[in-house]
Amino acid sequence: MNSKLTYALLSLILIIISNTANAQIGGNNTYEFLNLTSSARIASMGGDFLTINDNDITLVESNPSLINPSMSNKLGVAYVDFFSDVNYGFATYAKSFNNVGSFAASMKYISYGKFDYATVTGERTGQFNAGETALNIGWGRQLDTLFSIGANLKFIYSSLESYNSFGLAVDIAGSYISRDRSFTASLIGKNIGRQITTYDGGNIEPLPFELQIGLAKRLKHLPFRYSILYNNLEKWDLRYDDPAQLQTDPISGEVVEDSGIEVFVDNFMRHIVIGGELLIGKNISLRGGYNYRRRAEMKVTTKPGTVGFSWGIGIRISKFHFSYARSAYHLVGSPNYITLTTNLSDFFVKKN
Repeated sequence: MNSKLTYALLSLILIIISNTANAQIGGNNTYEFLNLTSSARIASMGGDFLTINDNDITLVESNPSLINPSMSNKLGVAYVDFFSDVNYGFATYAKSFNNVGSFAASMKYISYGKFDYATVTGERTGQFNAGETALNIGWGRQLDTLFSIGANLKFIYSSLESYNSFGLAVDIAGSYISRDRSFTASLIGKNIGRQITTYDGGNIEPLPFELQIGLAKRLKHLPFRYSILYNNLEKWDLRYDDPAQLQTDPISGEVVEDSGIEVFVDNFMRHIVIGGELLIGKNISLRGGYNYRRRAEMKVTTKPGTVGFSWGIGIRISKFHFSYARSAYHLVGSPNYITLTTNLSDFFVKKN
């Protein structure tokens, strides 16, 4: 039975790859908020997804194959103070059922703030709101001692002034977990679906589909864990022409093209996100990460600063686990990520 499930999962992923070989990225899709990082732990270690298998419920939104019975009755909430009046967050709860698997239900929202109605002459006539929400039902199951699978079903609703849209999407993931639980590798296909109703009755817009692979390893003789992610498996060339970064020959005035090696290295690194976590005892974690693509696309050439870098801390206090992170997107500021998790079972005393 386990081999049949594994074969079905791999077959489905191959079908998805063949149907989305021409998938586009960055601004060509709707519901882009689905890719925003909610977990402070993920944000601090590069800002994408993690393959760490230590029962952290905030990781399953982006990697459902990590959902397991040890998360049952856990609750997690997150808030992100993004840019300007934009803020978003999520709440998630997990429950396990015998012979069925483990489930995690969550809700993710984003508020773009209030906007002013105005006439062509600049006269203000009122205000309107804009926001998007995704309701998510995740499922995970252990195939054997080494492999697990999982999936998320997403119900997406977007409301931008008087324009509304509804969509459906799924994430599919599989993970390998070593016997000593020190190493984990995951393959993920996310945002597989379509827009059901469009904003203006026009053409259906694509969702931000992506294939990702990642690994995490805890060192044997040091209290340190590292994470390496490779994103956008479905699309190799992530570069684009940026007039602000073109170099010209001072004599001929012609544009100086990058060498083949420079192009290859730059493209390869745009797929890579790295992160690390220093474990200080059982109650404190110091985290850091680097996102090369974010730095390449968002930095100001004359003053790059710390764009692309991120850091954070995790603290366990009594029955609660608190995480905080800052991630540098641009010189204008860095979003603040706050996450709080707990196990509701710890609040109830079991009677013999």
